[in-house]
Amino acid sequence: MEFSMIFILSNTLLLLSSSAFAKTASPPSLSLSPTPAPAPAPDFVNLTELLTVAGPFHTFLNYLESTKVIETFQNQANNTEEGITILVPKDSAFSSLKKPSLSKLTDDQIKQVILFHALPHFYSLADFKNLSETGSTPTFAGGDYTLNFTDDSGSVHISSGWSITKVTSAVHSTDPVAIYQVDKVLLPEAIFGTDIPPAPAPAPTPDIAPAADSPTAQSAESKSSSPSSTPDGSSSYKITTFGVLANLALGTFGVMLLL
Repeated sequence: MEFSMIFILSNTLLLLSSSAFAKTASPPSLSLSPTPAPAPAPDFVNLTELLTVAGPFHTFLNYLESTKVIETFQNQANNTEEGITILVPKDSAFSSLKKPSLSKLTDDQIKQVILFHALPHFYSLADFKNLSETGSTPTFAGGDYTLNFTDDSGSVHISSGWSITKVTSAVHSTDPVAIYQVDKVLLPEAIFGTDIPPAPAPAPTPDIAPAADSPTAQSAESKSSSPSSTPDGSSSYKITTFGVLANLALGTFGVMLLL
């Protein structure tokens, strides 16, 4: 009996000690904060698609693809923080370009001309006012291939030496890509030289002769037909004198008949 009681007490103490040990040995629970969701990647800008839809920019787009400049512009638009600004001439601007012509340029020169139409930074329309105060602005062509911007009451004018044009519309202007339409092809002095022909003077306004029934013409005709229009005015005087003498002669003859 005494042995049984001792066995029961020993087992009870063993169970209690095992339970206490398990509680102290269990690792503390960790409260983990949720992992923040990654920031959404910016939308990929497809310049080919933008220029195709906005058009007509087929000629400029063909030059972009044939010179592989499209790859440079795409990389700048999607893989840099600076962004890009592209100045795109209309198809009619290329077709009206007679002299100087792009047909005699080398492939490398054509590539430089196309690079000359983009700035390695995103500029909104409002930013061009600041550019007009900083002087020459570098382009993707680098070196001496710079453009000058002026802001005239909100109208953006661009000068490349050979070309003076302006921004006619905003095709796309959302950071990091700005595309603006211009009405002339930008021709750099670094390729075409500094011997720029002067702009043709406006044609003079032709003199218009007065109509036959105008007051001026009628006045001129009346003066030429009147006797008093002679240089010395003698015709009018002679006619008046002859009339007076004739009346005197007739009067004298009449008096003689009465006598």
